[in-house]
Amino acid sequence: MTDLEELRSELDDFAQPSKKGGKSALEERVIAGFEEIQRFVDECGRAPQHGDDKDIFERIYAVRLDQIRSQELCRIIVAPIDHQELLKGSVSSNAVGAFSIDDDELLAELEGIAVKAELSDLRHVRSTAEIKAAEEIANREKCKDFESFKPIFLKAKNELSSGVRQSRPFGKEVSVEIGNFFILNGQFVLVAEVGEEIKAPNGASDARLRVIFDNGTESNLLRRSLQRALYKDEAGRRVTDPDAGPLFSDTPEDDDIESGTIYVLRSQSDHPYIAEHRQLMHKIGVTGGKIETRINNAENEATYLLAAVDVVASYKLFGINRTKLENLFHRLFAPAQLDLVIHDRFGHPVKPKEWFLVPLQVIDEAVKRIRDGSITDVKYDPKTATLISIENK
Repeated sequence: MTDLEELRSELDDFAQPSKKGGKSALEERVIAGFEEIQRFVDECGRAPQHGDDKDIFERIYAVRLDQIRSQELCRIIVAPIDHQELLKGSVSSNAVGAFSIDDDELLAELEGIAVKAELSDLRHVRSTAEIKAAEEIANREKCKDFESFKPIFLKAKNELSSGVRQSRPFGKEVSVEIGNFFILNGQFVLVAEVGEEIKAPNGASDARLRVIFDNGTESNLLRRSLQRALYKDEAGRRVTDPDAGPLFSDTPEDDDIESGTIYVLRSQSDHPYIAEHRQLMHKIGVTGGKIETRINNAENEATYLLAAVDVVASYKLFGINRTKLENLFHRLFAPAQLDLVIHDRFGHPVKPKEWFLVPLQVIDEAVKRIRDGSITDVKYDPKTATLISIENK
């Protein structure tokens, strides 16, 4: 183990007044490693633990925390930021056995928290494990049957744009299964195949994957390599699966929570353009309260075209995000958004939003497609005033 006096010597640099508050490389590495542990605790509500039933990242954090707890100067470094009181925990008596990974890979994951003095010379050198992982991600070949995957990628991207799917930071949930989508280095990634379970050198389970990238390439890499690459990519994301079941229904189930109401309005304005297109022009909005209260002062609000309005359709929502649904409607009908400038009661020019030149029956069709999940398969064509299928090109 590194001699205490040697560690003190390494810390002398950032202790000098001339540094003006700067941190040494050692201090920065220790703090960076500790902050990753703190993020784990924030997400999971507990300190990382050892054990074969824990994922690789939690076990790495557990080893790292043991190392920090066991070295006095490391404790001194992180004490000022230890708001979770992680230093109060004890060092595991079987920490090494609980995480039997090869020294090279463990050194890479611990990112320079030195246990042996001779390792300090290697702190800026990538480990063999890191190099292999990077090579596996980079070593791709052309996907010969990519045409069969293109519509799958297109559908997933449309579902992400419409809010049916969501992207979440990779790390809290590290499972990788067939059919999963991820975003790695800015590219959409699909896990097309998962091979038989194999044993990694440290005894943990692993599997060979067939991973398809949206640029038409593929890679035959290990599951742990993909996990590691996603984890190290600060912008790495998991794309969630579509929510099961309809977004809302006409009648609530016993455990549903009412979210609000979609409303469709038609203006009573005598403005020449509005009067000419009255049957085609509609405002689509979502409210968590009563529609009557929302439109009570329509004559004085530019967003309602400074005129009374008629409620021509409404749909109850149950258990969904009102804002996301409203945004979905607005994106869908964006090509037909009203381009009109009116003047408010103070004479100021205003360009109202949320008004669209869309027939009422098309809005009703959009609602039905949201219910059955097929909304991501269509787009609005203002020339024909209909919803048309998205071409898989």
